Amino acid sequence: MSANRARTTVAAGVFAFCLVGVLGVALMGGVSADESVAASGATIDPDASTNANVSEEAYVEPAPEVGDPYYEASDGNWVSYINPRDEYRSPYLGDGSGKIGVTLLNEAGEPIVGETVPNTTVTIDTGDELNWHSHANPVTVQYPLTDHYDRPLDSDQFGTTDDLPQGDGYMDTHSIEMHGQPEDATIEYGEAQIEGEHADKIEVVGYVEQTHDTWDTSVDPIEDAESYEEVGGEWTFKPDGSHGQVIVVLQLDADETGVGDGDSNEENGDSDDSDGTDHSSDSDDGSASADGTSDEDDADDGDELPGFGIPAVIVALAIAALLGVRRRST
Repeated sequence: MSANRARTTVAAGVFAFCLVGVLGVALMGGVSADESVAASGATIDPDASTNANVSEEAYVEPAPEVGDPYYEASDGNWVSYINPRDEYRSPYLGDGSGKIGVTLLNEAGEPIVGETVPNTTVTIDTGDELNWHSHANPVTVQYPLTDHYDRPLDSDQFGTTDDLPQGDGYMDTHSIEMHGQPEDATIEYGEAQIEGEHADKIEVVGYVEQTHDTWDTSVDPIEDAESYEEVGGEWTFKPDGSHGQVIVVLQLDADETGVGDGDSNEENGDSDDSDGTDHSSDSDDGSASADGTSDEDDADDGDELPGFGIPAVIVALAIAALLGVRRRST
């Protein structure tokens, strides 16, 4: 009996050792799975979705400060920057002044210079009152601005900051400026016409017009833009409000640029081959599994064990050993 007890004790020890091993393997598997999830999460760039949602990054140009060659003047209520397209009428007929400009935004509503829409032109017809202006009749804007103009963006038309009486401190608009108009003159402008290689990628959001006062920059270029019919296509100077301007707001069309509703191919996990075919969920004979392999790939892995795999085999062997010892001991 002592020999039988010894055999039983040994078998029980073997079983316990195997059981501990199985639990250890299971725990290790759980840790490695957690580590794998953490590792995959750590590789995600928190800004990737934002970057993927625009086809052209914002063009960041700080507004000139005092002492900068392009800083002109400020009286605490307004601030002015030198613009190469700023002209004075000769003969000077009055204090009427203003701007006609264009702001181009990317899909996220940020100012850009049109690097992704080269060989594209925006044209705005103007009336006879601006025949004397070398950049008017019509106003023509060519993209990218950085390839065609020494001063691509000349105005800070939108946004606010506590440090400036106007603007948010970053340039956002390409414009012409006019001075010396009679104070009863009417400035006319037509609808913006977009032509060229990438014209279909740009949409006219609308027009932001302010007349008879200084420009209020605490407006949103998209939300506050109005249709051409609403703004009327003209303004008339007044002696007590001899300033007026209009900014045409343009934006890249997300559907045309491929950005869509903020969901890029990378974000959706899709991948397109060079032939334009989407193979993100295609397989010849089966569907893709969660780890990215197909059912056919799983079937070819002959060295993998079904069910619980190696831990299950160890448990089975341990139980078989214990039963064998018990049979021999009876």
